[in-house]
Amino acid sequence: MTTPLLGQSAEQLRHWLETQGQPAYRAQQLYRWLYQGGLRSVGGVTDWPKALRETWQDLPVGRSQIVEKSESSDGTIKFLLATEDGQTLETVGIPSTDRLTVCVSSQVGCPMACTFCATGKSGYARNLAVHEIVDQVLTVQESFARRVSHVVYMGMGEPLLNLEAVARSVEVLNTDIGIGQRQITISTVGVPQRIAELAEYRFQATLAVSLHAPNQALREKLIPTAKQYHLETLLRDCRKYVAVTSRRLSFEYTLLAGVNDEPEHAQELVQLLRGFQAHVNLIPYNPIEDADFERPDRERVQLFLRELTRAKIAASVRRTRGLEESSACGQLRRRSLAV
Repeated sequence: MTTPLLGQSAEQLRHWLETQGQPAYRAQQLYRWLYQGGLRSVGGVTDWPKALRETWQDLPVGRSQIVEKSESSDGTIKFLLATEDGQTLETVGIPSTDRLTVCVSSQVGCPMACTFCATGKSGYARNLAVHEIVDQVLTVQESFARRVSHVVYMGMGEPLLNLEAVARSVEVLNTDIGIGQRQITISTVGVPQRIAELAEYRFQATLAVSLHAPNQALREKLIPTAKQYHLETLLRDCRKYVAVTSRRLSFEYTLLAGVNDEPEHAQELVQLLRGFQAHVNLIPYNPIEDADFERPDRERVQLFLRELTRAKIAASVRRTRGLEESSACGQLRRRSLAV
């Protein structure tokens, strides 16, 4: 088997081992080590005979290398991971009293080039494979020594540009690791035709659509790729998604001081979202080195929030986690490994 073991289902592992003349219970043993035992090498399957472990010791398991960990005072930990081909990605574990959330990356870098996002400014290399996405969740789970309860595809990359691998990883997280689909959120800036394709999977996961502006002109200034996907078309596709899946949407809106955080912007957003059964997450801008935007003050944020809630738009302000270690929303970067 040249495909990494991580990401394979119990049935796939059973079928492969049976073709190798092994009994079905060997597949169950391997499956448990993969998804519950922190397996990084076939040599670690200690309930296999030594000869069998040695025979398959070079099989790729599919785990990435932890290059660096940085912990914020609030307990958030950012991991810099290296893949087998030397690419790097960042993933974040966000703990609270009753949950452990992983912010996973779906690409190495990002081609969407949002002007306020560190990932978009760090360039794009490639999509992540299924095992590289699932590995991030296992890495966080093992590091915190507690069960991951929630997963958000809000790290590096545009998930819908890697839809096949993202969809398969959702299935693995749900079926093989035991994370409920309703505890999974898939975020997108918007890619033509891909929201409709995601709807066909009929996931119970939440779709979070990143708007960041209440009109097309401003959105194009903040998100260059928005020129190919008009805001009206994006929202039409969102309505179709709701009709197909019967799932409520979430909208993301990063507040940039003096750019998109005026009361008139809030009023425009109200008109844009009327009729949606949706929730708006307001995200005060998290500063990055190579962008000239500023974070609005708390009073400004609360004024924007009041404009939405007064108009009966469900909204809340996302609590910033991991800011001091550049682990917050929009701060993750593709980085080069030191030679």
